[in-house]
Amino acid sequence: MKTLLTICILLLGLATYGDERRKPDIVVIMADDAGYSDFGCYGGEIETPALDKLAANGLRFSQFYNTGRCCPSRAALLTGVYQHQAGMGHMTKDRGLPSYSGTILPNVPTLAERLRRGGYRTMMTGKWHLGTEPKQSPIARGFDRFYGTRNFIDSYFTVLEHCPVFLDDKIVLPGTETPVNHLHPNQEWYTTDVFTDYALHFMDEAFKKHSNQPIFLYIAHNAPHFPLHAREEDTKKYRGRFRDTGWDKLRQQRYERMIELGLIKKEWALSPADVPKWDTYDAKLRDELDLKMALYSAIIDRMDQNIGRVIEKLRTAGRLDNTLFLFMVDNGVPGTGVHDWRGLFAKNGRHPETRVDNYSEWGRRGGWSSSSGRGWANLSNAPFRMYKRYTHEGGVATPLIVHWPDGLKDQNKLRHSPGHIIDIAPTCLNAAGLSTKGMEGQTLLPVFTKDSTQPRTLFWEHEGNRAVRQGDYKLVAQHNTPWELYNMRKDRNELHDLSRSMPQKAAELKKLYEAWAHRVGAKPWDEVSVIRKKNPPKK
Repeated sequence: MKTLLTICILLLGLATYGDERRKPDIVVIMADDAGYSDFGCYGGEIETPALDKLAANGLRFSQFYNTGRCCPSRAALLTGVYQHQAGMGHMTKDRGLPSYSGTILPNVPTLAERLRRGGYRTMMTGKWHLGTEPKQSPIARGFDRFYGTRNFIDSYFTVLEHCPVFLDDKIVLPGTETPVNHLHPNQEWYTTDVFTDYALHFMDEAFKKHSNQPIFLYIAHNAPHFPLHAREEDTKKYRGRFRDTGWDKLRQQRYERMIELGLIKKEWALSPADVPKWDTYDAKLRDELDLKMALYSAIIDRMDQNIGRVIEKLRTAGRLDNTLFLFMVDNGVPGTGVHDWRGLFAKNGRHPETRVDNYSEWGRRGGWSSSSGRGWANLSNAPFRMYKRYTHEGGVATPLIVHWPDGLKDQNKLRHSPGHIIDIAPTCLNAAGLSTKGMEGQTLLPVFTKDSTQPRTLFWEHEGNRAVRQGDYKLVAQHNTPWELYNMRKDRNELHDLSRSMPQKAAELKKLYEAWAHRVGAKPWDEVSVIRKKNPPKK
């Protein structure tokens, strides 16, 4: 019966969108290192009117997941399989195992490759971070056009030495402190703006020269990933907003708004903060921390402004209504350093300590020069525990905003069905009337129509942090620590460990996890390190 229903839904999709001229345009935008509740429509106080409007005219998913880390999430998004199956079990270093190859394996097709074969014009701007060699580039893996870096970014106003900027497969900006904004030479080069400039440029090109083709546009922003590089006009909007309120009150306010919005249940107690109380700080430190949250907020605000530019381009081209628009985040906010990287790099001379009175020394310095810090990460990831890299909810929970007027009946609705970033590729392919063969993820098109009550079994592993969720129960652990068991229906904030009171359920889920890990090649983290030493990667 379930198979028949799936076939009917797919046939309906083909009947509606199977005509080549009516296939939807697809726009996927991913933010970098943002928290579940940072955006206005998810309870945050940061101003995100463009995303809020998309949500008001579309859907928000309350239980959508990423992998907890940058490269793995990008690989899973673009392949529809778990990151280990794609070859990106960790980051971009080859660790001597296929599942930890440091790039998407050649035999694993990407969403861009599949869509291009299906008639799409494929374009990407921003952060690739899935391999730096020519054979691993976006152009080699299915994109017709690309502007951005193959590597990480970790800077907004400058280009780091090992992160040159490419136009297609040609380096157009080597490492430099003064990058040129080629499309708009009279404007300062700032990643979020420039990535959008090229996205609009590629769209114009596609609409004029390839008007018979639907487009697939993937914008992988580095915003709001550290360092805290924000435009002055955006920072001014937020400076002083957080000084008197602090993270304790703001977390409580977000928590209450999320309950009111229906994103979380009031039965789920707010997770406790693991940083000092705001009222224990003196005025000087509060002002310093206010600056950092103002910068972080300004970065998100600027990203939202640029998302608005993409929406307007689609609108003026008459293509917005039949565009499947998806927005998500690659992982939660990192929790290293209570007050930012305070003193961590100042001691060895690499970076100055990040204070208000020396902002000019670090406000545009790239690399690991500045971050929002664990106190504000507690706020960003609220109401959940933990951070980027971890498989507790604070590390792996992401917003998912879906907008598609021609493909959605509901507007301003929530979907509580659990989903995973491996679902993005099959969803896009299903909407385009193309095959999803070989993918682990599931198409979300049926969930767009009606919230699903079918239980999902989902898995995570990163650096030994691991988890499995089946239905209402989630088994989760940090590296080299015992398993914890939580009832997600009653306690999604993971505050009441049931592993001792429900040992059979814990054992059942552990067995599922071990079978999955064996199948996809997710090795114990200590074992990965040993294998790498025995079998160093080929140069």
